[in-house]
Order: sequence, then C-alpha cells, then structure tokens
Amino acid sequence: MKRTSIAIMSSILLFAACKDATPEKKSETTMTDNPLLTEWNTPHGVPPFDKIKSSDYLPAFKIALKENQDEITAISENTETPTFKNTIEALEFSGKYLNRIQRVFSAVNGANTDNTLKAAAKEITPAIAAHGDFINLNAKLYDRVKAVYDQKGELNLSPEETRLLDETHKRFVRAGISLQGKAQDRLREINKRLAKLSGDFGENLLDETNAFEYHTKDKKELGNLPASLTSLAVEEATKRGNKDGYSFTLQRPSINPFLQSSPNRAARKKLFDGYAMRANNDNENDNKAILSEMATLRLEKAKLLGYESHAAYILSDNMAETPEAVYGFMDKLWPSALAMAKSEREALAKKMKSEGVSGTFAGSDWRHYVEKVRKERYNFDEEETRPYFEVNAVRDGVFALAKELFGLSFKERNDIPKWHKDQQVFEVLEANGDHLGIIYMDFFARESKRGGAWMNALRSQMNVNGMVTPIVTNNFNYPAPSGDSPSLLSFTEAETLFHEFGHALHGLFSNVKYESLSGTNVPRDFVEFPSQVMENWMSEPQVLRMFAKHYKTGEVIPDAMIKKMKDANSFNGGFATVEYMAAAYLDMAWHSKTENIPTDVNAFESAAMKKLGLIDEIIPRYRSTYFGHIFSNPVGYSAGYYSYLWSEVLDADAFQAFKDTGNLFDPATAKRYRKMLSMGGSQLGMDLYKGFRGAAPEIEPLLKKKGFME
Repeated sequence: MKRTSIAIMSSILLFAACKDATPEKKSETTMTDNPLLTEWNTPHGVPPFDKIKSSDYLPAFKIALKENQDEITAISENTETPTFKNTIEALEFSGKYLNRIQRVFSAVNGANTDNTLKAAAKEITPAIAAHGDFINLNAKLYDRVKAVYDQKGELNLSPEETRLLDETHKRFVRAGISLQGKAQDRLREINKRLAKLSGDFGENLLDETNAFEYHTKDKKELGNLPASLTSLAVEEATKRGNKDGYSFTLQRPSINPFLQSSPNRAARKKLFDGYAMRANNDNENDNKAILSEMATLRLEKAKLLGYESHAAYILSDNMAETPEAVYGFMDKLWPSALAMAKSEREALAKKMKSEGVSGTFAGSDWRHYVEKVRKERYNFDEEETRPYFEVNAVRDGVFALAKELFGLSFKERNDIPKWHKDQQVFEVLEANGDHLGIIYMDFFARESKRGGAWMNALRSQMNVNGMVTPIVTNNFNYPAPSGDSPSLLSFTEAETLFHEFGHALHGLFSNVKYESLSGTNVPRDFVEFPSQVMENWMSEPQVLRMFAKHYKTGEVIPDAMIKKMKDANSFNGGFATVEYMAAAYLDMAWHSKTENIPTDVNAFESAAMKKLGLIDEIIPRYRSTYFGHIFSNPVGYSAGYYSYLWSEVLDADAFQAFKDTGNLFDPATAKRYRKMLSMGGSQLGMDLYKGFRGAAPEIEPLLKKKGFME
C-alpha cells in the first residue's frame, strides 16, 4: 500500500495554456516586474525560482485573477455564433498566468512553505474558489458551451476534440450550472467555505506535527538505531534548543525507525500516541470541528447537485462509478487481509511474551516486534539492507529502469533554478537525444514540507501551436544526510521513490493536444495505476542488481540477502493491507452518509472501525483528524482513497503482461504501455487499459501478490 499521493492543486479545474500556445496579447501582466507575470527566459521555460519571492505570489494572483475574469467575460459575451474554436478552445486556452501561478504556488507551498506563503494561501484560496464558480456557474458561458455540445455530431471533431467537448460540458453540469437563485447562492457559499476549511485543516496538521518532540539523553533508548539516524536525532535536538541528547519527531523518517529500534516501551507508546492523536488534542490545532463541517458541507453540496451522498457524487465520475461498487470491491479483500493481520499479531504477541515483557501487546509494540520476528524467522535485519539503498543510488535505479524500458536518459542540470538547495534537477532525454521534459527531485524531510510523498506538474504537456514539454516534480520525506553519513533508505522508502517516479513518467510521457487532458488528468482511481506498476520492478532481483550497491564498498546486493528480504517482507503484509484498507473504509464511512453527519468525530470513527472488526492493535493509516488526503483539499481524495487498492488490481495485471513475455523489459510491451500513458485523459481509463492489455484486468494476480491465494 502507498503512503503517497499526487499533489492536488485545486478542485477547480482552470483550463489554461502555457507559453506559445496562443498568440500573446497586451495586458497589465506585461507591465509588471513580478517574475510570476513575466516571460520566463530560463532553460526550457522552468520557473525562475531564484527570482521569485514568497511575497510575489499574492499580488500576482490578484492580477492573474482579474485578467482571467476579463477573458471569461469576453468569451461569454461574444456575439458570434458559438463554435468549438471560439468557445471550447477559447476556454481551454484562457488563464495562462493564473494556471502558471497556481502550479508553482501549490508546489512551493507544499514543499517549502513559510509564514508569508501560509498567509497568502489563507487569502487566495477562497478567492480561487469564488473564481471557479465565476466560470463554472456562468450561465451565458454555459449556454455557449451547450450550443456547441448540442451539435457535436455535426462538427467533424477529432476523438480528442470530442473528449475535450464532453469533459468541458460535463464540468459545468457537475459544478451545478442547472441550479438557480438561492440554491446557486448556497453552492457558492459552500465552495468558498470548503476552500477555507481545507486550508485550515492542512495548516493545523503541519503545525501539530512540527510541534511534537520526544527528547532523551539516554542512548540506550535508541536501541540499534543506525548511526546515520542517530546523527539526525542529535541534530534535531540541537535545532530544538537542547544542549545534548536525542530528539525524535512525528516525521516518518524519525518516528518509524524509533518504533522499530527502541527497547523503551513507554517511549515507543509516547511517540505512537503522539502520531495517532495529531490534530485531536482539543488545542488550537484541533481538526475535529473542521472535518465534521467539511463532511456536512460536502453532503449538502451533493444533495444540491442531485446525489444522495458525497461519495455518490464523486464516484459517478470515476471508474468505480458507485459507492456500492467500492464497498463490494474492498469487501472481497478485507476478510483475507484481516485474517492475515490477526495471524501476524499472534506471532508478535508471542515474541513479546517470550522476552518476559508483561502487559498486553499494543499497537505501539507492532513495528518493534516485526523486526524481531523477521530476524528470528528469516535471519533478516532491515538495517543490513540500508547501505544498499543510498538515496542517489535508488534514484539512479529508477533512471536505469526507465532506460531499459523506454530508452530514456537523465542529464543533471545545475544551471536550472530551484526552490530549495536540496533539490536535484534533471533533463529527460529520449533515446535519440530529443528533449522530453524536466524533473525536479526533492528528497529530504524538513519542517517546511508537508508529510508523505507526491508528484506535482509545474507545467503540463500540450501540443497546439508547437509542443510544450512537461516539467514535473517528485517530493519525498527521507532522512537527510548527516555528517559523513549519507541518506540510507529502507526497502519501503526506496519503493516509494519508484512509486512517485511512476507518476512522473505519466506526466512526462503525455502526448496529447490539450493541456487539460494531458498527463495525470485522469480519474482518481486510474491515476495511481502508473505509479504502482513501477513498484513491481523494484523488488525483482534483476532490477535490484542494477542499482542496489553498498555505498561504501560498491558490492552488489547479494542474492542471499535479496531472498531473505523478499521472504521477510512477505511477513507483515496483512498489517500493511489492513492499515491502508481501514483508512479507505473510514473515508467511505464519512462520505457515504446520506444524512446527519456526526460531530463526535472520535465516536464515529471508533464505531466505523468496530463495524469492520478492526483489531485494537492496528489503527487506520490515517485517522480522521490527520487524513490530509481527504480533508486538506476541497475535494482531494475524498471518497477516493480506495483508489490505491483499485489501482493495485490494474498494476498487478499489467506487470503480468511483462512477465508473460519472459522478459521484464520486453520492448513491445513497454511500447504499448508507454502509448497508454501518453494518452493522458483523452480516453476513458478502462478503454486505455483494454487498449494496452486487450481485456479488463483480472484480480487473481493481486490476490497472489498479497498472498491471499496460491
């Protein structure tokens, strides 16, 4: 299961183009020195991060909003007969500067925020929501769109043009264009309020995460914590004003190794509880009232739009289509996953008891005893593998895989501006040397970065008046190098790099005409598929030998260690699936309700998990108050967190296509796979998949992969 997501910019889809898409026109944006509003004379048109200041965003937003309002007014007031060109394409190509600023702001605010950016987000987010309504609830504009849509069969459009017309029309319908009077006024109020609440949720979560510290002067509490992570704990203690000792935080690179290594059961519980109670402590960062109001407003909005629940509204535009289909899908897997987790719990509790530890086995003990059982059963110690997964070596591994599959090469560019000194920037080249795109990689955790791992598109591909190439980012929260110790990853952390790189490839491979249909602009339950496919290669011995080399000696990871690692990783698979699925069920519980959204968040969550039969030792991967995937955006992954598991069916079946050839890098299969990704959202997701595989996906490869069937 994944800890990741694509960064979601805004629930408002603002169709826009990049430089050279349409002829330039004079406007007030050409009269400013604000670098966000000038042409970017940088290598491949990347953002001039070396010139952009945090204080530039808010004034740039205000100017770009006004300009886009004027563009929309001009389209809606056009007295010429509506055509595909003067209405649908005109709308598609509007908002050049607004789109640009949103993309850059979203990326920087997520990965390197500060107080100025936070303040800008608070002011601009409601304004962006209102602007979205200005477009999507514009009756005159919709009348022109509908006039074109109603004559679709007579226009001799290409398949992609037809798709753009369909998606444009659908966007207005789903936004509530049919609502009138007070109903529409209320919808606007809801959208504005959701924008504010989601911003508050995310800020509270970041502040709560950063506020926590566990400090100890007793090195024995660290157990067998690797030297590199011990050094980070010393640095964290110094940074937080401690003269000596070690400090641990709720950032994953800090808390997870401590939970695995520390023999201090009370300390493990303190960190575990700190993580599990984030934004749930009845303080200024508490998110309970916020998320309850968000769920209430989402339900009210869904009913205004004619749906019985928020989940019904969201899923009507996804591959799953209905809440019943999502529940039916998950219910097929849950019993096997829960049974496996219970078996794992018994083994872990038995190990704890054998050590003479009194008391009941608890969730805060789980990771600690997983490592012990793995060592006992498989003679496997995860720390022995970290030297083979130095972060730059893993990066080179995904690059090598991309070369084997698709002929790509990656040229580091030190002449390209960055938003943080730790970033690495690469130009992506085709096998013949042609430029494909730019990728920024931002590896290390810091207080200015939100948790998790994700991909942004700083610029999406399009091809109207010449090809506009993509600029994408991958963002992680890995432990930073410390002293002489490099950043050494666990297997799971290395797997995350492959996952996010799969999202990057989805953006880089895009080859369509219209930006709004390019790259990752696909249904939520299709978007995780390309990322998860990449993980399948990660664990293959043939691929591991390409990059997993000891950072000191250069020794290739031994076959015996690979076997032990694969065998050991098969243990605790029940926990991983149950932890993830519990969060997916929790998401659906909040958003499938048809009335009476609860205000007692903890009681509701507890009842939902009890109904599932979730064991006490496992909590959902994301509890409600820190479930950023579904609450730190007006829409986000709400009623969509199941999509990781849904996409696993696709990715397991797709990887089987390569295995069936007997060649994990089969050129013909790789070519078909790339073609599928290059289509972006220009076709339905299942149609794209069938075009690649020849049939709908089978669930059996996933069941075998998870050990649920032989």
